[in-house]
Amino acid sequence: MGSYITYHLLERVNVMKVQWMFLLSLVFAIIIAIFAVINVDSVTVNYLFGKAKSPLILVILGSVLMGGFIVGMISMVKIFTLRRRIRALEKEANMDPVKDGMIEGKAPLNE
Repeated sequence: MGSYITYHLLERVNVMKVQWMFLLSLVFAIIIAIFAVINVDSVTVNYLFGKAKSPLILVILGSVLMGGFIVGMISMVKIFTLRRRIRALEKEANMDPVKDGMIEGKAPLNE
């Protein structure tokens, strides 16, 4: 019974965490949108190969989207490497020591 209650409390905490993250993301998006709408002047953007004139609102929103994309890609790489490491550790933990010759002095000698 205790583990059932613990599981549901943890599930509720996770749901609340997701709700708070969604709320904070929404507030952040509204602040960026207001900031972008206020700054509608035309600006010159210098690239390595030339210059372009565009509204500041597009520069702000493009920068935010590119930053989010870069952070998302870095997070995906990190998650992929951690999952691969977990899989390797689980495989190592499930090895049979008797079958692999690591018990009763049957381990191979390093010469």
